[in-house]
Amino acid sequence: MTILQQVITITICVLGTMATRFLPFLIFREGQPTPKYIQYLGKALPAAIFGMLVVYCLRNVTIFSGSHGLPELLAIIVTIGLHLWKRQMLLSIAGGTLCYMLLVQCLF
Repeated sequence: MTILQQVITITICVLGTMATRFLPFLIFREGQPTPKYIQYLGKALPAAIFGMLVVYCLRNVTIFSGSHGLPELLAIIVTIGLHLWKRQMLLSIAGGTLCYMLLVQCLF
């Protein structure tokens, strides 16, 4: 990559980041009510994104070979248990990830 290409790439990244940061403040002015569809997206998208992440993480699990998906199932159970117990997303994600990594590296 030439210096010019690097400068153009960095400029595009900076402009894209700035646009995503500043555009909502320009579109939705202070003092005006937030549109209903934006409020709906704010409530619906987090759950939809996590659902997509679960599907993505489990896409290559085969129950008919290897560990039969047991590490994944146990890590999901730990994640759900931690979330129901403490209601802290970061703790749930970190605990489930740690459980999965320990199971895969040490037991399976």
